[in-house]
Order: sequence, then C-alpha cells, then structure tokens
Amino acid sequence: EFDAKIKEVDAKENRFILSRREVVEAATAAARAEVFGKLAVGDVVTGKVARITSFGAFIDLGGVDGLVHLTELSHERNISPKSVVTVGEEIEVKILDLNEEEGRVSLSLKATTPGPWDGVEQKLAKGDVVEGTVKRLTDFGAFVEVLPGIDGLVHVSQISHKRIENPKEALKVGQEVKVKVLEVNADAERVSLSIKALEERPAQEEGQKEEKRAARPRRPKRQEKRDFELPETQTGFSMADLFGDIEL
Repeated sequence: EFDAKIKEVDAKENRFILSRREVVEAATAAARAEVFGKLAVGDVVTGKVARITSFGAFIDLGGVDGLVHLTELSHERNISPKSVVTVGEEIEVKILDLNEEEGRVSLSLKATTPGPWDGVEQKLAKGDVVEGTVKRLTDFGAFVEVLPGIDGLVHVSQISHKRIENPKEALKVGQEVKVKVLEVNADAERVSLSIKALEERPAQEEGQKEEKRAARPRRPKRQEKRDFELPETQTGFSMADLFGDIEL
C-alpha cells in the first residue's frame, strides 16, 4: 500500500490516473525543510554513509544527503574514499556549508578527528634524527613524510655537501631517507629538515677551503698617520723656520 496523488479521473472509462512521484517529492521536500531547520554550520552530526564516489562520500542525515568531499575525508593526502569509509557505516561529520535552495550540504569528516599537527611538538623536536619517505620533488627541495600526514622540507641546499642544481639529481619519490630536524613550527605547519647534516663533510672540500684562505691576497698594512705640529706664527711660516738647521 502507498499514497498517490490523483491526477485525472475518467468516469466513462472508469479510470484514475495517479502520481506516486508527486507524493514522494512532496514528502522529500517536507523532510528536507525539517532537516535544514535543525542544521547549522559548525554543527557536528551523525549520519550514515549512503554511497561512495571517486570524489567523496554522500552521507544520509535523515532526509538530506550531504557530501564529504575527498579532501575532507582524511588528513592524509591521495587517499581513496573506500579506504576511509564504507556504505552503511555511521560516522560523525561537521557541517561546513548549507544551501537549502539547492538542497546541498557540505560536510567534513577530518574536522572531527585530531589533525597530524596537533601535539606535534611532543612527537618531533629540533635535533631529532628520523627516517622518512620522499613524497614530492620540486625545484627548491624535497618534501619528506616524517610522520603520518606531516611532510617536512629538505631544501636543495640541505640535500648534500656537493652542489646540486635540482633535487632529482640525488633523490627520487618513494625513497627512504634519514633526516635531521632543523626546525618545527606547528603554527605554520612547517618542518625544516636536512640530509647533509648527517653526512661528513668531504675532506677534499675542507682542503679546498684552506687553499682558498691561503691564496686570498693579504691586505696591505695601513701606514700609521703621523701628526705634525706646525709652528704657530702670526703671519705664517717660512722654509727656514722648519729646516733651518739642515745643511744643504
């Protein structure tokens, strides 16, 4: 049994034309209005995973489906939605945006879970030596994952004692490396790392520095300035006044 709306009555033919869709649409609209009346941006609500797509997951909030975009599923990067949630699972999500006219709700799952930078100072400190994985290479350095969700930057000048024009000359994505922590800035979500700080400086390089110091031209000594006091006269002085005792 179900409800339907009468669209047309044909007494001669003894026929009714009904619409089930209009009843469903009306009920859906009423339920949507009720749900939107209870929701507010910033609320944390419980919903059920209705379906999963390549760009995220749709969550049933009891009459309205909200979308958790791929970027809002986890603090980790480059993950698959299926690796985070499953259909039918109940999860807590935070409401990021509401658009009742379009019936759209933007949600976030990662906003309800601790981020990788929370309490990072207790996990990582200046001077620590840790192992990480090279995740990205750029012209100015390499990003190394030292903790789940935390990538630190090894600047190109910190990769090797040898001069390197591009990080690709010494590193590749997926490579395991040992790095030293130079700086941790939780507020800016930045970690500075160094590979060369764990390597001995080549002896040849030390010798070259000594040679450069030896070859560096010495600056001539400055001559001491001597102050000569000239005899005081009312109208000036003559050569005889200065050199009168010298025989030519």
